[in-house]
Amino acid sequence: MRSFVMAALAGTVAGAVLTAEIARPVLAQEQSDSMSVYQQLDLFGDIFERIRGQYVEEVDDGKLIEAAINGMLTSLDPHSSYLAPNDAEDMRVQTRGEFGGLGIEVTQEDGFVKVVSPMDGTPADEAGIEAGDFITHVDGESILGLTLDEAVELMRGPVGSDITVTVVREGTDEPFDVTITRDTIKLTAARVRTEGNTVVLRVTTFNDQTYPNMEEGLNEAVEELGGIENVQGFVLDLRNNPGGLLTQAIKVSDAFLDKGEIVSTRGRNPADGDRYNATEGDLADGKPLVVLINGGSASASEIVAGALQDHRRAVVVGTKSFGKGSVQTVMPVPGGGAMRLTTARYYTPSGRSIQALGVSPDIVVEQQPAEEVTEEDEATIRTRTEADLRGSLDNDSLTEDEQKQIQEEQEAALAAAHLRGQDFQLSYAIDLLTGLSALNQPE
Repeated sequence: MRSFVMAALAGTVAGAVLTAEIARPVLAQEQSDSMSVYQQLDLFGDIFERIRGQYVEEVDDGKLIEAAINGMLTSLDPHSSYLAPNDAEDMRVQTRGEFGGLGIEVTQEDGFVKVVSPMDGTPADEAGIEAGDFITHVDGESILGLTLDEAVELMRGPVGSDITVTVVREGTDEPFDVTITRDTIKLTAARVRTEGNTVVLRVTTFNDQTYPNMEEGLNEAVEELGGIENVQGFVLDLRNNPGGLLTQAIKVSDAFLDKGEIVSTRGRNPADGDRYNATEGDLADGKPLVVLINGGSASASEIVAGALQDHRRAVVVGTKSFGKGSVQTVMPVPGGGAMRLTTARYYTPSGRSIQALGVSPDIVVEQQPAEEVTEEDEATIRTRTEADLRGSLDNDSLTEDEQKQIQEEQEAALAAAHLRGQDFQLSYAIDLLTGLSALNQPE
């Protein structure tokens, strides 16, 4: 078109006529495409009217329209959907950290509901639901063929009521049933504790409470250990964290970075991209940091792990993360509902997308089944030594304080061995920090 227009401007009548003749079929094609859209809308209206008039049972017009809208959105990708007014309100409540339900984050795969992760301390977690489980039936009713929202709706119910879900788990030969009692889910977004002189930051989700919870808990733990100089390092535990608010992922990443890019988002229009950078200040004061991830770490937790890994601020330990590298925007629509639409992909500071690939840990560490440590096991661990022998000589080369310090170190080693049987990945992270701390000790 452009070359023909320029030819016409050169002054030849023939060129102008040629332009018109060439343009006519193009315009006709554009009109044809436009008409095709309107024809499709007419087709939708025709089918809608036939359902209203001829379906075997009377139908609810509003539910038909909602189903059509949701079908249009869910055909795009697993994370786009329509939220009816009640669902939209539930979502807003969830971001505030308290809601009713089972306590699992789910997606859809091969027609079934797949558990991204159970949330700590929730009914699903206590019932033994694991990341990667497939839910095939709810109270004996198959959910194959249902949309994700329809399947989730089946799992909702009054607080205190029971639900039985049929689970298919990798490594288990037969499906099995799990009965869960629905409850009000009150999430503490971040829990902080100490293991020896290591501070463990367990972040379960990214909602409005995440960064304030983490900052407050971190400061209290450091104070408990007598100051930052007594802290050997930090473990940021993002295992089974299904994600949440992008803004909170940025804040948590920024808490451990002094400068540089945290994440960038790129939409369909290049002009709509955003880049988020760290500000000066490190809550951990530069101390060694290990990030724990697994297959239940998704979305916002992958942003944090990817940012800290790319900046070499942390060693990432565990297993490959879930691989959700897209950003959803929730847009209010008339009637009180909302549309959740995938509007961008996000990229780590090095420019890599983790969509469908996940974050690969620097050190792959599989989780081992928890072990029960009996009194007999404890006795085996605490074997007899020279000091237990009657009449053995004292060690007169060490002061009482030095002997006390050695005893404390031995007890810490035993505690680490005990933790290894309960949470192998966490104990590995702490052992790694111990090694890093030893290397950084001044001579």
